[in-house]
Amino acid sequence: MTQPVDAEVLESTVVDEALLLKLLRRAGRGLARPALECLELLLDSETPAPAKLTVLAALTYLLVPLDLIPDFIPVAGFSDDLVAVTALLGICGRHRTEAIRLRAQRRLDRWFPLGR
Repeated sequence: MTQPVDAEVLESTVVDEALLLKLLRRAGRGLARPALECLELLLDSETPAPAKLTVLAALTYLLVPLDLIPDFIPVAGFSDDLVAVTALLGICGRHRTEAIRLRAQRRLDRWFPLGR
């Protein structure tokens, strides 16, 4: 029988906005929206700790260059990434509230003003 793991999951509301903005500018506005929604989900006090942990694990797996199945292998190479994205979308879909969406949209509009 496995023992439960007690973990502190992102209790800080301090975010290095300059670094995050730099990364998101490279990705563009289209990818920035879901990224900011994930950020707001992580920072939201109403999001359960297991959901935060799953989001962090999926994002970490997607950002770390090492994969279980290397990406250069045709078709199979991206299957492990697809699992991480599916988990991320599922968690975000269940826990993303209107307040989270609004906060992410305000940050998106501030960082990526339309017409610029």
